[in-house]
Amino acid sequence: MALFPAREREAFDAHWRRILADPSVTVRTIDYDGAVAGNVGSWEQEGRQLVGYWIGREFWGRGIATSALSQLVAELGRPLYAWVARSNLGSVRVLEKCGFVQIDAHAGHDDRLGRVVEELLFELR
Repeated sequence: MALFPAREREAFDAHWRRILADPSVTVRTIDYDGAVAGNVGSWEQEGRQLVGYWIGREFWGRGIATSALSQLVAELGRPLYAWVARSNLGSVRVLEKCGFVQIDAHAGHDDRLGRVVEELLFELR
């Protein structure tokens, strides 16, 4: 959800400690020519196995997210799900390239952003 502002460093570190301490979470670092380009992961939430990824802006437009997500979903069972902001066209395209299909949409007020955000739910069967 590229719309969301970055966390302060302390909050970011605490968030990652919680993620990495959960044995049910799968997380992979994305390496691009020896540089850390981002991460990709999967977790269970509300009965769904979700996937997500983050790519540093300087690595956008190189197919890195598509490649990383393709590799991750090859390791996982089905179905898989992903939420994405409607306005995040790059991530919508990554999901579609990896075989995900939009199955739902909803709009809700996000307190972190102070505005309404429309999210799309994608599924890979």
